[in-house]
Amino acid sequence: MSSFPRELLAPRHWPSWIGAGFWFVLAQLPYRLQWWLARALAPLLKLNKKRYRYARRNIELCFPQLSEAERQKLLNENLVSTAMVVFETGIAWFWPNWRLRRLFHVTGLEHAEAAQEAGEGALLLGLHLTTLEIGGALLGQRADFDAMYRPHSNPVYDYLQKNRRESYAPGTLTIPRDSLRTMVSRLRKGRFIWYAPDRDLGAKNSVFVPFFGVQAATVSATGKLVKMGNARVIPFTHYRLPNGRGYELALLPPLENFPTGDEYEDTLRVSQFMESAAREHPEQYFWAQPRFRSRPEGEPPLYS
Repeated sequence: MSSFPRELLAPRHWPSWIGAGFWFVLAQLPYRLQWWLARALAPLLKLNKKRYRYARRNIELCFPQLSEAERQKLLNENLVSTAMVVFETGIAWFWPNWRLRRLFHVTGLEHAEAAQEAGEGALLLGLHLTTLEIGGALLGQRADFDAMYRPHSNPVYDYLQKNRRESYAPGTLTIPRDSLRTMVSRLRKGRFIWYAPDRDLGAKNSVFVPFFGVQAATVSATGKLVKMGNARVIPFTHYRLPNGRGYELALLPPLENFPTGDEYEDTLRVSQFMESAAREHPEQYFWAQPRFRSRPEGEPPLYS
């Protein structure tokens, strides 16, 4: 677990610590009450006009078959799901294990056990569902894995994020998302790494493949990581159950004949899994991101 940097005790960080303290207290409320509060506060997310426009535009692009009323309904449900992230992150970071264990059930652990018995590591192939943080905390109750990590501009939040993610399971390491060498090393040691390549990181290290029928810049490193790390790819999903009934986690059968060595085909296969997982519960996908910001050469931008 990360050591505590003493400079975070400086007065300029006190407001952040006060906010973290309030977050801790909020997280102690009964789960069903937090679920209700998220529904009540969801309309406030419209005040973040940039994120709201991203979500609305992405749903428009990905679900052209829906009517305007149906797309608005999906957008409203996505606002509730996104509001729940604040509460779920507090639960993931601040609840004791005995409370977390009451929230979920998981299937497919035999796939992780088979990889362990073979002495192989695995990429836990996921995507940016709104249940990302709580899904990691819950999986840590049943499996040991490393987590990807993107530094935050607020040093107090950054410390909490890294420290709490490393508490999810014994031996967990948070790995910067651009640290290829560390990921390969951990995979070769038989570690599992939670990995979600559905962010638009630009065209340079990506391949354009369809995502909901729209060409999307998709990180192409999955096949390379698996080959270099002598690892498996185990798809992983984590969905929120309706009416505050907790969560359903699933480790799916490993991808067979992967990688093939064909960068486009391997990236397409990864994208197809992520799309199918998002379609299961589209209201729980993180639509408020510029997923289609990068465009193939000659195509016009999709966001105004």
